[in-house]
Amino acid sequence: MPLGKSEIKRVTTHILQEMKDRSEKISMLTAYDYSLAKIIDASGIEVILVGDSASNVIAGHETTLPITLDQMIYHAKGVVRAASRALIVVDIPFGSYQGSSSEALRSAIRIMKESGAHAVKMEGGVEIKESVIRILSAGVPVMGHLGLTPQSIYKFGTYTVRAREDTEANKLIEDAQLLEDLGCFSIVLEKIPSELAKKVAEKLKIPIIGIGAGPYVDGQVLVMHDMLGINKDFNPRFLRRYADLNKIITDAIQQYINDIKKINFPNDNESY
Repeated sequence: MPLGKSEIKRVTTHILQEMKDRSEKISMLTAYDYSLAKIIDASGIEVILVGDSASNVIAGHETTLPITLDQMIYHAKGVVRAASRALIVVDIPFGSYQGSSSEALRSAIRIMKESGAHAVKMEGGVEIKESVIRILSAGVPVMGHLGLTPQSIYKFGTYTVRAREDTEANKLIEDAQLLEDLGCFSIVLEKIPSELAKKVAEKLKIPIIGIGAGPYVDGQVLVMHDMLGINKDFNPRFLRRYADLNKIITDAIQQYINDIKKINFPNDNESY
């Protein structure tokens, strides 16, 4: 039986593993600020990702590359203050761990100490092996990320589906197994064929979270601004919009403007 919200004081990596073991799906969503993180956490989500997608949806950049470690910590602090139940994972941003394993360790420790988050997420497989080892040796839980890795967008040159060819698919499986063997508690698979994602989820013991990776993994993650319909410009095949907040917010603001113009706001009850 799934645990009720009142039965879990805080979701942990151990609880996520138990969920996979009993075939209970894991829900994960991004958040970047206190107010929305509070709503998401109270809704019963298991994992909140403070994603480097803040570079896109908060700062308006074309890619995730420009966001800095300081900015990620700033966003994470607000989310941590809001969430009393969800496990909070923070992306280590581009340029904060690729240089050396020492740099990676410093970045991970800063995130944990300064934000109060519970884990970090890193993109890559064998290429980041030494960094994963050093971060885990310091007691920091690590979530991996394979498939389409947005921090490597200029290397790929496109956001199309990854690992369709056997060579790349085999490397992804090997990288996933390596991350599990090193001690990562979970892996995100982004925009890969669903059958490949199924193979990875069945082969590995740790939870596999998908985004554009089909239904056969252990959980799903989406960017909050996309699934709530705040962002109207991003329309990948894997995205399901659960609300149209863009329209709701626009209508509310236009009504507010109209009430001001007609001197209908504030009325007597709203005045002192």
